[in-house]
Amino acid sequence: MAQGQRGLQGAQRGFCERLQGSMHWGEEWVLPLVPCRSWFDHVQGWMSMKEKENVLVVSYEEMKKDLRNTVEKICRFLGKALEPSELDLVLENSSFQAMKENELCNLSTASRELIPENFKLTRKGIVGDWKNHFTPAQTQAFEETLPEKLPGLPLELFPWD
Repeated sequence: MAQGQRGLQGAQRGFCERLQGSMHWGEEWVLPLVPCRSWFDHVQGWMSMKEKENVLVVSYEEMKKDLRNTVEKICRFLGKALEPSELDLVLENSSFQAMKENELCNLSTASRELIPENFKLTRKGIVGDWKNHFTPAQTQAFEETLPEKLPGLPLELFPWD
């Protein structure tokens, strides 16, 4: 699954700040959880494989817009037909709220030596929260850098606004 740079940067910034207190967020667009790689390199690597028969690119934004259609798309890709009741169960358990409450997804059972006690892996579960984490200068820098670093990127993959 791909997530738009703005959403991912905001999510990772919040994730790292909650884990480490605070961190410097430079203009290099480096992903702290993907060592030594920029978001652009990360996305370009996956987009270069999107035509392979064993790769399906799905964005978080796409899932938030239409989870049912996205799950059906994943099922078609996997060659798996679901009964209506099975599809409903997948949808129910794939919702942001369900995953936020699921101990297997929310790190609530993780070792306190690794994860601080009040740490929350999830934030709001909405598209567009990046606007609360990017300064106007960062937004402008990103918009200027995107076409240069990822020419031909299908912008519909990341409907940011």
